Amino acid sequence: EPLFGEPRRARRASFPVQSGAKRRRNAGQKRRKADDTGSTSQGVQEVVNANNKFAFDLYSELKKSESGNIFYSPYSISAALTMTHEGAKGETANEMKSVFHFPEISTLRPNFAAIYNDINDINEGAKDYELRTGNALWVQQNYPLLEDYTSRVEKYYGGKAANLDFAKETEKSRQTINSFIEEQTNKKIKDLLPPGSLNELTRLVLTNAIYFKEIWEWEFDKSDTREQDFKITPSNVVKTPMMYMKTEKARFNYADLGDLQILEPPYKGEKISMLVLLPAENLDSIEPTLTAEKLSEYKSRMQETKLDAVYLPKFEFDTKYTLNENLKALGTPTSFDPYSADFSGMTTAEKIWIDFVIHQAYVKVDEKGTEAAAATAVGIVRTAMPRNVFKADHPFIFLIQEEDTGNILFLGRMVDPTK
Repeated sequence: EPLFGEPRRARRASFPVQSGAKRRRNAGQKRRKADDTGSTSQGVQEVVNANNKFAFDLYSELKKSESGNIFYSPYSISAALTMTHEGAKGETANEMKSVFHFPEISTLRPNFAAIYNDINDINEGAKDYELRTGNALWVQQNYPLLEDYTSRVEKYYGGKAANLDFAKETEKSRQTINSFIEEQTNKKIKDLLPPGSLNELTRLVLTNAIYFKEIWEWEFDKSDTREQDFKITPSNVVKTPMMYMKTEKARFNYADLGDLQILEPPYKGEKISMLVLLPAENLDSIEPTLTAEKLSEYKSRMQETKLDAVYLPKFEFDTKYTLNENLKALGTPTSFDPYSADFSGMTTAEKIWIDFVIHQAYVKVDEKGTEAAAATAVGIVRTAMPRNVFKADHPFIFLIQEEDTGNILFLGRMVDPTK
C-alpha cells in the first residue's frame, strides 16, 4: 500500500494499486512511522499553531473569489508544501517558511512526524472510524533527485518515492497518480490531476492524501429529519433536509457569545470533533476577524451544556482549487517563478519551479456522522433564535480538528446546503 507503508525502494510506474478488498484487509495493519525522535508536546503545538494560522490565512484568500461553499484540508496542503519546502533554498525557502508559519527546521521535522504518526495511530485497531494520511513523491524515472532530499522526506514525512515516465507516458502517469489518490481516499477524490496538468517537462509531483470517516457520539434520528428553510440571505431562502435532535441525554461543548454560537458535536472515537461557528446574523460579522488566535479565544469560553435542541443541515459537496495565485498572494511568488525559484535542495541537475498546487476535497455530513477526504498535488517542472437552541439554518463555518491538540484537519464554509 504505497502511500501508507510502501517498501523503501521506489517501484516502477506500473506498481499495482490495491483493490478495495485488499485495502480493507490491510486497514488494521501497522504502518511504518515517520521518525519523530526528539518531538515534544511543545514542539507539536508549534507545528499545530503554524497549520492553524495558515488555515485561516488561506480562508481569507479563498473567500475573496469564492462566494459559495468552501472546503479544504489545511493539513493536506501544508503537508505537501512542507515536503516541497525541504528542497527549497534562499528566498524561496524564506517565503515558504513565512507563509506556512513553519518553526525552525529542527522543530518542524520531528514534530511534523509526530503529528503524521498520531493521525495514523488514531486509526489503528479502530472499528467505528477511520483517519489516515500519507505522502508520496512521484519522480521522473532516472531523474537525479538528491539522495539527501529523498531520505529526509521519507524519514520525517513518510514520503515514499515511485518512478514514473512523465516525458514518454504522460497520460499514463497522470492516471496512475489519480487512481492511487482515489483509492487512498475511499474513491472520494477523483481526477485530482486534470488533463494537461502534466507534460514532458514535469520532473516531480508531491502528493498528500487524508481520509476521515466517523460516526457521531450522539446520532441524529433519520425520522426526525425534515425539509426546512435555510436562509442563504434574508431574501434568498432554500429548502433543505434539516436534522434535528432533542438532546435528552447528550451534552455538548457549547458557547453562546451573543453574536455567535459555537457547538462542538463529538464523534464516537473521542479523538476528533467538529466545531460549528454560527453567527447570529451573517458571516460578515465574524469572517473579517477570524484567526487561529480568535478561534482559541472562542474555544476557551466553551463549556459542557445541555441544549434544548440541535438542528444541523445535511450536506454533501466537493471542491477543487488551483492554489497558485492564492499562495502567491499570501507571499510565495518566488516558488512559482521559473527564473527565481530555488529548489537546489532537491536537485542540482537543472533549475526547477512549482508549476501547480492543486487541492481537492470532499465532505458529507448526515445523521450518522461525517465523511471527509482531501488530496493535494504539487507539480514541479523545469525552468434571532431562542437561546439554548442551536439551529444552523443560515451560513456557518465548520472545521474538523484533533481534540487533544486542536490541529485543524479540515475547514469549511456552508453557504448553500443544496449545492
